[in-house]
Amino acid sequence: MNAKRSFSLAALAFSLSCCVGGFAAVRLPKVLSDGMVLQRGEEARIWGWADASERVTVTFRGKAFEAIADERGEWAVGIEPRAAGGPFELQVEGENRIVLQDVLVGDLWLTSGQSNMELTMERVKERFPEEVSAANNDRIRYFKVPTSYDFKQERNDVQSGSWIKAEPDSILDFSAVGYFFAREIEREKGVPIGIVNSSVGGSRIQCWFSEAMLEAYPEELAEAKRWRDDALIERTESSNAAIYSDWDRAAREKDQGLRGETPWYDPDVADRDWPSMTLPTFWDEGGLEPMNGVVWFRKSFEVPAGMAGKSGMLYLGTIVDADETYLNGVKVGATTYQYPPRRYEVPAGLLKEGENVIAIRAFSHSGRGSFTRDKPFDLVVDDATIDLRGDWKYKVGAVLYERPGTVFIRWKPMGLYNAMIAPLVPLDLKGVLWYQGESNAWTPDNYQELLNQLVGGWREQWGRADLPFVWAQLPNFMESREEPGESAWARLREQQRLALELEHTGMAVTIDAGEWNDIHPLDKETVGKRLALEARRVAYGETELVSSGPLIDSAERRGRQVALSFRNVGGGLRANGGELMEFAIAGGDGNFVWADARIAGDEIMVWSDAVPEPTRVRYAWADNPEHANLYNAEGLPASPFEIEVE
Repeated sequence: MNAKRSFSLAALAFSLSCCVGGFAAVRLPKVLSDGMVLQRGEEARIWGWADASERVTVTFRGKAFEAIADERGEWAVGIEPRAAGGPFELQVEGENRIVLQDVLVGDLWLTSGQSNMELTMERVKERFPEEVSAANNDRIRYFKVPTSYDFKQERNDVQSGSWIKAEPDSILDFSAVGYFFAREIEREKGVPIGIVNSSVGGSRIQCWFSEAMLEAYPEELAEAKRWRDDALIERTESSNAAIYSDWDRAAREKDQGLRGETPWYDPDVADRDWPSMTLPTFWDEGGLEPMNGVVWFRKSFEVPAGMAGKSGMLYLGTIVDADETYLNGVKVGATTYQYPPRRYEVPAGLLKEGENVIAIRAFSHSGRGSFTRDKPFDLVVDDATIDLRGDWKYKVGAVLYERPGTVFIRWKPMGLYNAMIAPLVPLDLKGVLWYQGESNAWTPDNYQELLNQLVGGWREQWGRADLPFVWAQLPNFMESREEPGESAWARLREQQRLALELEHTGMAVTIDAGEWNDIHPLDKETVGKRLALEARRVAYGETELVSSGPLIDSAERRGRQVALSFRNVGGGLRANGGELMEFAIAGGDGNFVWADARIAGDEIMVWSDAVPEPTRVRYAWADNPEHANLYNAEGLPASPFEIEVE
């Protein structure tokens, strides 16, 4: 057995590093609890704490395994989960007795990254209503690690958490990517699947590095160590709170919409003389001068008799930056930041036949205020919809200052690793799923190195050089453009592609699964399915499976043209929807122009009359390459790339 996978207390010291002396009873980490999934196979770790020198016996599937707690009270045993199945009972006995119920044996996956991994099924429920209503699979289990950070030491347990099943009353709490991935693998492999989700919105990859991993980056390590100062954290949290409270207080005190006898959310407010703006749009494109502060928007609309009195849903897309929304003078919802979709419940009895009034108290904290275009913007009652797009009355409530930025301590290097990954290291895993990169896209050129460091560092911690790692490439996002140009998101995607040089890794291409106007696209099913395909190849040994779209292999100059060769061609190259698009070519001057392209067997020939001596080729090199249409016959999209011509 691999020495790093032995279950000696010394081998586990790196993850059980906090002194835990003086426990009067045997205790388990929170991730080892009722409803958990144990990784199938020859051995799996069960660990915890007890009195020093206390004998601990773990009984599972008719076999007993013993350990003696060391002087710090730490103990660990290797049990034999064997084949998939369950539910089983797992018993831990020392001076006291713990019995875990409903334990399954199957495959355990760790999912990590930032908000697109964290995003729950609740956020995508309108996109997948049947999936939510029909969820009833107790062989899919989920454990969410709560957000926490620690810059002083690697913790030995997470703050809280419990295992839940994929059922109608719990499915909304699942990571959407994690759920769709688990659904696919469970269907394909027929074994229970456990997802341990340790992800935090906005986090950079460096947040998930251990101290040892950060030693290669002295500036990042120094920044991490700076936050070991409790007084600094306290001052920063106090400053952050003051920034928010001062701005909010100024908004309340100066907002003319709240200062008169009749607040502007009242349906009887006289708004006939207010100017009009066609929503949704940016405020400064609709007639307002650029500003930060509070703007009120009002719209009158007619409700037919058949809708009156009924409950419904108000959909207002996303609003930059925040809002309070009223219907007929009653507050129906509020959101404090720009990203969540506005989905506000309209209670029964509020809608009336005839004229009704919506009033939105909208806030712009910094930058450009807006109602995001191409998002749902309507009132829905049963199967009837009232379109709210069009003319709205508006009036400035208060012109304020641009709210200063705040310091997100949890986004500092190392803190998330210590609190949210280190406690999980004793877990035996089938593999790791990673969805992150948005917060590193502004400095993309070293992301391959950082991703290599993450994969290598985690593999070292888990003691498995072959630990499967599969990541999601960044999706399409932001507005498309007419001409070739530079793109930070494209550069980061390229770094993600280049990291596939690591063995036992895979990548899901998602440039057709994003949304131009949302950094949190709803189509998490496509992402989960494609991660599952790559996992089947990388972790389950399906080496003949066509698990991804075409990946660039080489570029050979043939006269004025370039022949591109690919891996993962599968049943053949395909152009979805007509001629190939989004190819660009450059000569020695480095200026890219759009190129013609055609499929020639398993190659693609690209050329441009404007570039007689091509030196580089790009494909889908944009934040949002909306016309990218190179796929294989299996329907999987090609990865964006930049390649030098041989």
